[in-house]
Amino acid sequence: MYLYNSLSHKKELFVPNNPDLVKMYTCGPTVYHYAHIGNLRSYIMEDVLEKSLRYLGYPVRRVMNITDVGHLSSDGDTGEDKMLKGARREHKTVMEIAQMYTDAFFDDCAKLNIRKPEIVQPATGCIPEFIDMVGKLLDGGYAYLAGGNVYFDTSKLEKYYVFTEHDEEDLAVGVREGVEEDTNKRNKNDFVLWFTKSKFEDQALKWESPWGVGYPGWHIECSAISMKYLGEDLDIHCGGIDNAFPHHTNEIAQSESVIGHKWCNYWFHVHHLNTEGGKMSKSKGEFLTLSSLESRGYDPIVYRFFCLQSHYRRNLVFSWENLDNAALAYGKLIEKIAALRGGEPCQPEALEALRQRFTAALNADLNTSLAITALYDVLKAKCSDATKLAALAEFDTVLSLNLLPAAEKQREKAAREAAASADPEIDALVADRAAAKKAKNFAEADRIRDELKARGIEIIDTPQGSKWRRL
Repeated sequence: MYLYNSLSHKKELFVPNNPDLVKMYTCGPTVYHYAHIGNLRSYIMEDVLEKSLRYLGYPVRRVMNITDVGHLSSDGDTGEDKMLKGARREHKTVMEIAQMYTDAFFDDCAKLNIRKPEIVQPATGCIPEFIDMVGKLLDGGYAYLAGGNVYFDTSKLEKYYVFTEHDEEDLAVGVREGVEEDTNKRNKNDFVLWFTKSKFEDQALKWESPWGVGYPGWHIECSAISMKYLGEDLDIHCGGIDNAFPHHTNEIAQSESVIGHKWCNYWFHVHHLNTEGGKMSKSKGEFLTLSSLESRGYDPIVYRFFCLQSHYRRNLVFSWENLDNAALAYGKLIEKIAALRGGEPCQPEALEALRQRFTAALNADLNTSLAITALYDVLKAKCSDATKLAALAEFDTVLSLNLLPAAEKQREKAAREAAASADPEIDALVADRAAAKKAKNFAEADRIRDELKARGIEIIDTPQGSKWRRL
């Protein structure tokens, strides 16, 4: 499997540290509001990556953090604490807000068939680990105290900017809005590991530490949580492209300063979901949730299908027209699958040929658009329907598009509609027309067709026989 590694800026053959267990870490949500569909695009693509690895035979242990500690606009403790902002908006405590939006996030994931990681760790549950890591950085000379806060000293690094291919817009997004100069810093790139002097006097969550009562900076949590559950050698770290700088950059700096060697081998970044007006952003108050799509009648799986039609390293433009096109394409795909019947035996050689096309798409830097094309290749293949159904079921363990269950619902719906519109007289005429065609009495067949048309009945000839519907 070849994956694009943001750290090396090229596609690399994926070789895990231990083939018996791939260690994968995902930056989870900051639970002060609902996830928007741009956030969910990242989690969909990370889900496909995990399921692809499992499909290719790798056992995977995946860890995700939940940011339920204050998430500030800058390392200078400026802007507004997002958790407190959410608490005030909803008239709840910070922890009630965290639980509410954590539950909402995983409800969205379930609707999108996103597999829940084996380990989900809220940041508030790992304060001792954060304190321990900050202490090690201080002891090693990589951190300093200033103005009551603990800062990481980036001047101690040979190289700080590791994701250098990102453009200025991405870097600006990573720095976030409203950044002010922090005069406590020795260097402009230094970042806070632990706050003890907060500008928020009503800060809800604080803990005792060797440096005073305070709370952790955002960046320290992912490093410490990852090391707690996955050790010092991480295979894949996932996140949105806007996390590359400064969040992931800072994770690498502090993690490798503690352990003294390379920490993570592969960095998997999913690019933005844009609207016609630009990047979707909660901070701007302009975003769509999964519930907002459902309220307009869209199946969440249609949104997953929409995302899989594009490569994860390309910005994806959302519009209602584009989503409508995805819904139409998904509906037609399900109709074709519903027409399959499984009577004949499965053909192993044909199944293997189909499997190779699908696997090749996954191995080509997780090319989900080609993987979708492989579904259509299955439908066009010259093999038994049983073989096609087996291939579709297998491929859907990765794509998670509900292909066979949706097709079964389609068949059940068609059966109900057929039963509701049954008419023995018309059925008899359709059967007479079929008999006339078989006897090559085309004049009689045309006469029956015209009679039915005059009565508002359309005949539809299919490989499975003739059907009819009222006009």
